[in-house]
Order: sequence, then structure tokens, then C-alpha cells
Amino acid sequence: MNIYIDHEFHYETENLVRLFFPNEKLTVIQGIPENKGENDIISSVKDGEIYTEFSGTSESCHFDDTDTKTVERKTAVCLYKVLVRVTGRKQPWGILTGVRPIKLFRRLSESGGKDYAGDYFLNELLVSEEKTSLSAVTEGYEKKILALSKPRSFSLYISIPFCPSRCSYCSFVSQSIEKAQKLIEPYLELLCREIEYTAEIARQCELQLESVYIGGGTPTTLNAGQLEKLIDTVNRSFDMKTCREFTVEAGRPDTIDSEKLTAILKGGADRISINPQTLNDRVLEVIGRKHSSEQTINAYKLARKVGFEHINMDLIAGLPTDTVESFRDTLDRICELSPESITVHTLAMKRSSRLTQEGNFLDTDKEVPAAKMLRYCEKKLSEEGYHPYYLYRQTRMEGNLENVGWSKEGYDGIYNVFVMDETHTILGCGAGAVSKLKKPMSEELSRIFNYKYPYEYINGFEEMLKRKEQVKVFYDEMAEYLSKICL
Repeated sequence: MNIYIDHEFHYETENLVRLFFPNEKLTVIQGIPENKGENDIISSVKDGEIYTEFSGTSESCHFDDTDTKTVERKTAVCLYKVLVRVTGRKQPWGILTGVRPIKLFRRLSESGGKDYAGDYFLNELLVSEEKTSLSAVTEGYEKKILALSKPRSFSLYISIPFCPSRCSYCSFVSQSIEKAQKLIEPYLELLCREIEYTAEIARQCELQLESVYIGGGTPTTLNAGQLEKLIDTVNRSFDMKTCREFTVEAGRPDTIDSEKLTAILKGGADRISINPQTLNDRVLEVIGRKHSSEQTINAYKLARKVGFEHINMDLIAGLPTDTVESFRDTLDRICELSPESITVHTLAMKRSSRLTQEGNFLDTDKEVPAAKMLRYCEKKLSEEGYHPYYLYRQTRMEGNLENVGWSKEGYDGIYNVFVMDETHTILGCGAGAVSKLKKPMSEELSRIFNYKYPYEYINGFEEMLKRKEQVKVFYDEMAEYLSKICL
């Protein structure tokens, strides 16, 4: 499908069309042809007029405001209306294609109030009433967490890029244990060195640690001794007195045992994530999760027995072969366990995942099953005393939906909010980790990338440490600015 444009909004136009035609190959071409094909889209901005044409349907509007953002939004609205008429499908998030709608809602609220933000979402961005309401509630809970962050705050992310096996939907940098077993010990040795080095830089920059998140991959692919060594390195290296939350992602129930859980809890981690994704054994088999629903429940009970008081559980709506009824059964059974927080993801068909490479496509029905699943989540979890505390979106999601973190009162996952809002600096350690250096009270963000794969990380370790010196340079250059805003 060709998209012909005569304006500068290439990226937004392509992404908006992709929401309606996620499985099509799209080509954006600058300039309007004299003769267009039946499936070609025309998007024009000229002399105060916006014009869109596609498949015999057209839409136009006049604009007086020359503000680029306003013209871009109106161009998107014009295109959206045509696409809705041609396909018969509305998008739950309207013309929004970004991953952080709550951040936008907050910005609008700060400039004009919450009613203004809601009205703007509904009428200017064409977001549905359901998602606008969800945004308003979520933003209220996020705001309380964001207020905890100070100009010198930072959070620490540690990557363990190993898994028992690779799930069919996964696009993360992780390697199965069968292929990478020999890399684990040398990787861990260097990772501990990087953590120590990063902590020294944080001290020199007078940064204050707010949260720690050990993720991956599956951190509990490490044995108990390795986990103890890793967590001990964190505790020895950083000033943990200011740390509000310490999470270890024990994503795969088949990697959990009493010894590992005890090592994590004794190390001071107060939040653990046990991720079933589904409690339908047939669906687990289809997606390549080599564990049963019974193992998930047993792992949860074991974590309680060991002493964990904050357990998060992840679910995915829209998994292959899963049904609305099966998903409801999963959620009902999870609610019976009563974890402190539940994160509900929508399946995202990433290009590097096995699902996509095997030729699976995104559903383009008017209402995909995942939408009904999320609607049930909102109803059920609200009734069970959970509230939405963070939300984000990804590209190529089923139904153009969202991921939502739900929690009971007092159990919001603060790292999740900090990282998704880009509130403060995140210092990343390990393969695939990205350090994000945030200038306080601004939208300025600098990134430092670690090597992506474990073997690259090991081979290029000394070079990678040199990159971390950019953290000190960043804060040295910002010293005067920080001294003023910290008064």
C-alpha cells in the first residue's frame, strides 16, 4: 500500500495508517501522483487546506493556525476519519500512536486542568470514553508516585538476559539456558564489576537511589548462590537507605524454588514478580512456556510461605488459541490467590518474535477478543479492590490496546512508573540495558547503550565501562543547574 504525502508528517501518517492495516507493507512517498492506484492513500496539506482521499472516500478541513503541532494533529484527524469510514473500525486510542498516553494526559492536566485533558482526549485526539476515563484514573495514581522523585533521584536496572526457553511472543534480548549456560558465570562476574563501577559513579554524582529492578530475561535462571552474589553486590555497592522498592522478576514459575526465594528475600528484595501469562495449560504449550498452571500456583504459594508480602503476577490478553472465556477463568483464579499487584499486558506481535516469523498476523476485526478481555479485567479488578497505577502502549498490539498495572492500595510498583514516565535517571547494568540520563524539570534525555547480547557484553566489557563515564560528564555539566533547582 502506497501513502502519498505533500507534508512533513511522514512518521505520524505512517503509524496511523498502520493501526488500520497492521499486516500490510506500507510505503510513504513524498509528492502527489497524477494517477493513483485503488489502494493508494493521499494526504495533502496546502494553502490552509488539509485533504485526505482513500478508496473513493475523502475528507477535508480548513486551518488558520500555523502551529506545526496543531496542523499535524488536524492532518491526522482528517486521515483517521477516512480510515474509519473505509474500514468500519474505530481505534480505542483515536489518533494516538505513542507509548505514553498518561504522560500526555498529565501534561494537558497541568496546563488546563483534568477536565480540559479529558475533553482534549475525547474531542481533539478522538480517544474513546473508556480509554479517556482509564487515563484520568491512572494519571491520578501515577502523580502520587512521581512526587517522590527529587532532582538527584535515580533508579537502577539490572539485566539477566537468560531464560529456560524462549516464548513465542518474546522479542527481548534473552537466550535460552541450553544455548548460553557456559556464559552465565563469566557474565555474572562482569555484571557485578559493572554494578560496583556504576555505584561509584552514582556516589561521585551525589545521586539518590529510589528503586532497584532486576529483570531480564528471567533472573531466577541463576542458581541461589549466584542470586545471593548478585544481590549482595547491589547492597554492598549502593547506599540502600533511600531505596523505596527492590524488585526481582522471577518470571518463570519453573525457575523458582525455596532456596532461590530465600536468597532473594534475605537480600532485601521486597517485591517479586511471578508471571503465569495464562493458567490455560494448552495455551502455555502453544506459546512455548514449559511449565503448567499448577506450577504457577505452587510457586506463588511457596513465595508466600518464604515470606514475600508483595507479589506481582503478569497476564497477557490475546495469546494464540486463548479465548475470552479462558482468559476470564485465568483472571478469576489469579484473583483468588490475591496477589498485591497484577499487570495485564496485551499481546504485541514484535517483528523479531517467533509468532511473527512463523507468519501470524494481528487481528483486524472490529473488536478483537483482547478488547473484551481487557474490559473484563477493568470490571473484575476494580471489584476486587485493585486500581490502575501505570499504563503504556507498544507498537503492533492486538486491537491497538494497552498494558496496565493494577495494584491494591499501597502496592503500586514505583519503578514501573518512574521508568515509563521517564521521571528521573535510570542507570542500567548488564547486556541490553540502557542508561537514561534525565535532566530534571525538562524533557531532555540522554541515552548510553550497553552491548546487546551476553557474548558482546563479555567481549567488549572494558569498552562498555568507558561509556559509563558519560554519566559523570552529564552530571558535571549539569552541576550549576542542579545547585539552583535544589535550593
